[in-house]
Amino acid sequence: MFEEVIEGLRRPQKMIPSKFFYDERGSELFDEITRLDEYYPTRTETRILEENIEEIAGAVGEQSVIVELGSGNSTKTRLLLDHMADISAYVPVDISEEYLMKTVRMLKKEYPDLSIKPVCADYTKPFQIPPIAKPFEYYVIFYPGSTIGNFRPEKARLFLKTISKLLVPGGGMLIGVDLKKDRETLEAAYNDSRCVTAEFNLNMLVRMNRELNADFDVDEFEHLAFYNEEKGRIEMHLVSRQKQEVHLQDEVISIDEGETIHTENSYKYSLEEFRELVKEWFEVQKVWTDEKELFSMQYLVKK
Repeated sequence: MFEEVIEGLRRPQKMIPSKFFYDERGSELFDEITRLDEYYPTRTETRILEENIEEIAGAVGEQSVIVELGSGNSTKTRLLLDHMADISAYVPVDISEEYLMKTVRMLKKEYPDLSIKPVCADYTKPFQIPPIAKPFEYYVIFYPGSTIGNFRPEKARLFLKTISKLLVPGGGMLIGVDLKKDRETLEAAYNDSRCVTAEFNLNMLVRMNRELNADFDVDEFEHLAFYNEEKGRIEMHLVSRQKQEVHLQDEVISIDEGETIHTENSYKYSLEEFRELVKEWFEVQKVWTDEKELFSMQYLVKK
């Protein structure tokens, strides 16, 4: 972690990778965000899943192994599991071990006959899927939440290439993709009235202080989120309220008043743009959207 964080803070535009949001507290805060009135992606994606679950389950197929990337509390996965009694195994992959194992314990109580093989890993890097005892036909990657939008497009392509190597031709990926829409709706989703997203953003600094022996004065930073229309993305930043120096182990980082630390991007795509993004490795077999076309679930098949 230290090397990635310090490298980001040395850049002209300071940044910290968004994957470091997700310690146990960060994961809890994100779950809270997903229930906010302003945060349309989760409820819209969930509704798409609920309204099309039979067709989605049919696309995924029985006797598959569902591998969920960034599984969190696995809420959406339960919709699949409830309609797919004969899947061979469920493999939740998450970077937060405490949160992952807490979720696995709950799932084992709810689905006592299901083989659950948790993997604590940074799924943006190559990882191993554990051996599966029950025969299966395909791995199907489940990647909800439009987390693909956190990657710059060129990085998203590299990520998709890496993930495709886990699959044989015909294997699938069920992925949530946030669609382009009006600025007002987008910016409200990342600037909620209860300031939970702000706390989520600032919690990253709390984590740096705890795990890297840093001395960020969290009260001297504030949350900023806006839609960059030219780049087609929401940007989240932490803005320094004053000129300050921050120590991370033996490193000293100078931050000017008004300077920002870029913590997250969330790219939005049109259906055509996303099809173009994945075309080298995947064919878009089926797309499900809500009536306003705010969000999409897409089933991709490896070429």
